[in-house]
Amino acid sequence: MSEDDGKWSCEARCVGEKPLSILCEMEDGTRRWIPKSIVHDDSEVYNADENDEGELVLKWWWAEQEGLT
Repeated sequence: MSEDDGKWSCEARCVGEKPLSILCEMEDGTRRWIPKSIVHDDSEVYNADENDEGELVLKWWWAEQEGLT
């Protein structure tokens, strides 16, 4: 996914959750709190209770702002 379609993605696993954010373990092993409002509808990772794992899809502008791109 790219800036052209407004999405950024990587493999991740949801390991924690707060009311407005999820804690994701990214494919490089780092952990990052992600605001739920930034998670794209196409994402496979959204819910800590179910230990979601797969493609984490975020809005491009946020990923770029956070240095993920």
